[in-house]
Amino acid sequence: MDKQNVAAKPERSAKELMLRGSAWMTAGSILSRVLGAIYIIPWRIWLGAAYLTANALFTKGYQIYNIFLIVSTAGVPGAISKQIARYNAMNEYKTGMRLFYHGAVAMSIMGVLACGLLWVLAPVLALKDAALTQVFRTLAWPLLLIPLLSVMRGFFQGYNEMAPSALSQFIEQVARVIYMLLMTYTIMVIGNHNYVDAVAQSTFAAFVGAVFGLLLLVLHFFRQRGRFAELAASSAGNVHISTKRILLEIAQQAFPFIVMGAATNLYYIIDQYTFDPMMLTHYIVSKHALSELYALFAGNANKLIMIVVSLAVAMASTALPLLAAAKTRGVGKEIADNITNILQLFFIVMIPSALGMAAVSQPLYVVFFGYDKLGISVMELSSFLAVFFGLFTVLASVLQGLFHNRLAMKIMVVGVLVKFIFQWPLIVLFNVYGPTLATMLGMAASIALMLWQLQTLYHFRARQTLRRLIGITTFSVVMAVVVRALVWALSLVLNPASGMQSMLMLAIALPVGVAIYAYAVLKTRLADLIIGRRIGSIRQKLHIG
Repeated sequence: MDKQNVAAKPERSAKELMLRGSAWMTAGSILSRVLGAIYIIPWRIWLGAAYLTANALFTKGYQIYNIFLIVSTAGVPGAISKQIARYNAMNEYKTGMRLFYHGAVAMSIMGVLACGLLWVLAPVLALKDAALTQVFRTLAWPLLLIPLLSVMRGFFQGYNEMAPSALSQFIEQVARVIYMLLMTYTIMVIGNHNYVDAVAQSTFAAFVGAVFGLLLLVLHFFRQRGRFAELAASSAGNVHISTKRILLEIAQQAFPFIVMGAATNLYYIIDQYTFDPMMLTHYIVSKHALSELYALFAGNANKLIMIVVSLAVAMASTALPLLAAAKTRGVGKEIADNITNILQLFFIVMIPSALGMAAVSQPLYVVFFGYDKLGISVMELSSFLAVFFGLFTVLASVLQGLFHNRLAMKIMVVGVLVKFIFQWPLIVLFNVYGPTLATMLGMAASIALMLWQLQTLYHFRARQTLRRLIGITTFSVVMAVVVRALVWALSLVLNPASGMQSMLMLAIALPVGVAIYAYAVLKTRLADLIIGRRIGSIRQKLHIG
């Protein structure tokens, strides 16, 4: 009996850490993503008729910038948090601190190199487009700071301290949004009305945000330096590793994070460089029209679904150090339980979020982007893509947390190849919907292979997870159907093309959807099984038997 209690304790501890960490990271990610979507409303109004063209320019700039960002940060948040968690589990806090300091210096140098490289290559990457070149060069500046910012986030995550990362992420986004809206208003309303200048200042806002996010983390680090010094002083001291070896470890662990972190961006890069030529093989469309179509799925829809995907990113960030520590301790059951918990927590949050977004796609799209029948349809399809993106992100982090880096990269490559193979035929068959469908196929291939490998290697509770997934999906579908019917009924008495009336529709429909799903998972005790017994207090307060 005592042995069972001792064995159960780490599982409960890991689950509590995951829930607490996920709560912080989810709050930070969601608030950041919501801010990153809300700015669209005034931004669209001030840009006026140039909005879709400007958004396509903005999106193309960010797709390439994200690749540079991932390479320049070298997967540091994940690699640093994973290695620090590993050394902390061995009571080698001093080695973890050395890894952090040397990593910070290396990544600062990497930031300078990345900034210079993007600046020099901007005309080539923009295919000699002067406007896109200008945007790329404004995006070179944040590369100076973000590598160091990433190192510090990875350090705190390695200690299972998710609050600093979440708060810095939020502050970074607030500063960014304030600057970009201020400059867009100044240029488009008061100034020269040049939308290219407005987009360039909107992208430069990433540098302003990085300054504020970094300052917050630096302040937090200095406030806690005494505690970190005490932990380092109490280290076992059994690990003696050179500076060269520390940097090599960072590089070895970081490279897979570069590849995996770039995976979702690679899907969009394929779209950016193939959508126009592949569309022109079968359809007669002007360059301006192609730019607007591209903005519908890669710009507009992507901004909104990334709010949902950020839930998965938050869970992945939390799971990584926990899995690395469990792997270091070599406890097979703990690893299997962690994988099970991660998957079930993902499903109970992501499935209803994605289906709910699809159900309210019409008023949601109108509030942010104005009424566009094609845009609404693209948004609805993209809502389902969020589940694929999210699950891929979580599973990739699980494999990396368990030190299966090569396996994760091989599986990612398979998915990208599937996407590339089906890109042209699906564009020919489904027009603007083709790229999203091809991405779903590629992600589905990778997800299937990852799940199979994890089950083969660690024997997580697949049948239990499947049973609970069926319940979650059933409740989510019922909720989505009711919400969709409610939106349809409201559209009979309210103007669906009006932004304000669409906002009213959301204000009515969303609480109904949340109430239906929450009641179902609480009434059936499904939430208790996945989230834990503490959820029972919520059921009691709501008087749900």
